[in-house]
Amino acid sequence: MTAEVRVGTELRLLTRADTPAVRRLCDLDPVSNVFLAGRLELTGSADAGALGGQLWGFFRSGQLASALWYGANIIPVNAQPDGVEAFAQMLDARTTHPSSIVGPAGPVLDLITRLPHWPSPREVRGNQPVMVLSGPPAVAADPQVRRAVPTDADVIYPASVAMFTEEVGYSPVAGDRRGDYRRRVDYLISRGHTFARIDEMSEEWPAKGHRQATFKADLGAVSRSVAQVQGVWVHPAYRGRGLSESGMAAVAFAARRDVAPIVSLYVNDFNDAARAAYRRVGFTDVGTFATVLY
Repeated sequence: MTAEVRVGTELRLLTRADTPAVRRLCDLDPVSNVFLAGRLELTGSADAGALGGQLWGFFRSGQLASALWYGANIIPVNAQPDGVEAFAQMLDARTTHPSSIVGPAGPVLDLITRLPHWPSPREVRGNQPVMVLSGPPAVAADPQVRRAVPTDADVIYPASVAMFTEEVGYSPVAGDRRGDYRRRVDYLISRGHTFARIDEMSEEWPAKGHRQATFKADLGAVSRSVAQVQGVWVHPAYRGRGLSESGMAAVAFAARRDVAPIVSLYVNDFNDAARAAYRRVGFTDVGTFATVLY
């Protein structure tokens, strides 16, 4: 499938034959492009059937210049203004759309100005610092934070729902009749990409019973070179105790040892407490993401 764009350029769905070119594109910015790089490593192909979503490519003089992931969300990859314009023409003609657009702030914020037929965004988070840690954590790791195992799922799942609801403003299971969110939680646990501290508490929330996740974090996107931390959450009763720092130190140490040499994350600019905590762990700013919620 192709779309009509400027003379000398082409927009089309990518295929298995395009895989080496997409890898080279991801290598231009491994931190920003960790999601797509990880998908390619997992499936070995840029073909939509293998990836589980559509991957569009913008070609300039026959060379792949930009890409756009279209799945549960939209993610631009190395998108320059002419590529953003081409992607926008394709997207604006669609009658359905994913729930979010996320990626480097410049292309994301440019893209949403070119979608006149889309509804107004529910929220635009236009300044989300991207932070990385490429050395040992600067604070001691919490020894009680460990990789979650499948028997922890009934504790991790409600904590994940609480985290998502607090972060995004609505429950991820509202209308989720197929159980997609639970499957995502179970998948991350099965891959060893969820870390948690679990304590006995008098409070029976968010899980049933007294066994509760007091800290959790996921490696939500992983490639050979970068592990991106997502879904960080501390139980309200444990906030203010430094657990976000010692917990993140434990996650970062294990991720650098077992998964990838660079650990990254992105955080809302207004979350001063989290940004300060990550800096104390040793994370530094390297860029800016934006997330647009529909």
